[in-house]
Amino acid sequence: MITPWYKEPWAWLVFLLPFTAVVAGISTYFIANHEPDALVIGEYYKEGKMINLQLAKVKNAKKLGMKFDFKLSNNKLIIKPTGIDKKFPLLNVNFVHPTQEHKDFYLALTPDGEGNFRHDFTTNPTEEKLADEMLSKSLAGKWRITITPFEDHWKIQNTLYLPQTEFTEIAPDLTQAN
Repeated sequence: MITPWYKEPWAWLVFLLPFTAVVAGISTYFIANHEPDALVIGEYYKEGKMINLQLAKVKNAKKLGMKFDFKLSNNKLIIKPTGIDKKFPLLNVNFVHPTQEHKDFYLALTPDGEGNFRHDFTTNPTEEKLADEMLSKSLAGKWRITITPFEDHWKIQNTLYLPQTEFTEIAPDLTQAN
């Protein structure tokens, strides 16, 4: 007597393998399209032109001899101008985290009496210890630092690991620019 095909285990095995491939393909498609990658740029031509403009700003900073000493320690930021031009009315400092966009922030700093740019990340002295712990955890790690003047005619970019105990020189570098 011949058994029907649906009672044969080998037939189910033959059907099961392509069926699992189809289910895996569909689930992979839904996983990949659930949250599209935010890093892909649709207007790549405009972005390419902007990169050239940014490189021109870095070249201008190099030509002007811009250099800074940078230090972030104990939640206190100090930026010392050490290049040819040492007087600026305002510096724009961007902190960009390489992987966590919600941590990115921006500072507009004015010089103190010595010409240095300072920022204290602790706000309330009574909660200073708690704030120190939270800030040191949130600021720790790899950061992309961008320094530009108010006029935005030059730019210096560098990648640093924070916090630091010593001053680090930040100078224009075309390999760091984007």
